Amino acid sequence: MAKILDGKAVAATIRAEVAESVAELEARNIPVRLDVVLVGDDPASATYVRMKQRDCEEVGIESRAHRFPADVSHEKLAALVEELNQNGAVSGFFIQLPLPPGLDALPLISAIDPSKDVDGLSPLSIGRLSIGLPSLLPCTPHGVVQLLRRSGVEIEGREAVVVGRSNLVGKPLAQLLLRENATVTVCHSRTKDLAEVARGADLLVVAAGRREFVGAEYVKDGAVVVDVGIHGREGGGLVGDVRFEEVEPIASYITPVPGGVGPMTRAMLLYNTLQAARAQAEA
Repeated sequence: MAKILDGKAVAATIRAEVAESVAELEARNIPVRLDVVLVGDDPASATYVRMKQRDCEEVGIESRAHRFPADVSHEKLAALVEELNQNGAVSGFFIQLPLPPGLDALPLISAIDPSKDVDGLSPLSIGRLSIGLPSLLPCTPHGVVQLLRRSGVEIEGREAVVVGRSNLVGKPLAQLLLRENATVTVCHSRTKDLAEVARGADLLVVAAGRREFVGAEYVKDGAVVVDVGIHGREGGGLVGDVRFEEVEPIASYITPVPGGVGPMTRAMLLYNTLQAARAQAEA
């Protein structure tokens, strides 16, 4: 029976560490502030922003939201990005995704100053990650690595398989696992014999975006399984990309949904905001 990788508990530890460091900066008159740009009225996005603001309040980070209707112009958002880049009171900021139809996120994200890119998703931030330069790291991939490290799971020397090649999770996570000295295979919808490839993994990370896609046939005995997916279940509740009840008896470690990767993503946003504030204070 697998041990549970408790993202809620690890995230709480990280928040406590961040709160202590934020208080130390505040004592030196260095404020820490996180801004968010929220466009449209998507309920999931609005809920997520509220949760992030609640996290900020818990650790002593000031948080401000810039809200716009779905029909806002690209030019108005671009002007705000530049304003936040130049505002010395703003430690970091992010644009809540997805944006409504008709708005292209990439040019806006590309315009974010890398020193304030707390989502770690701008092309410059990802480029620095890929060649091993210091950068603010994408929150979900970094959260996965921190969860494994802090749970005592060895990464170095392991055969890691990442199912999913998104810019948000799959690609940057592969880079981070390489940095941790894992041997990494990235799979996707066109991978031949996907289940067979996945069964070769000591560490299997599933970020396919498909509800309960991975079952026991994808997992070798004793593998560590990290489920990045999250989906609503008919009748209520949440499930991931992994069929938990099938896989849990086979794996050595497994993340639950909810309570696994999700809390870690939010915790790493706070961590990045702290890191950004520190770097700007030392510049």
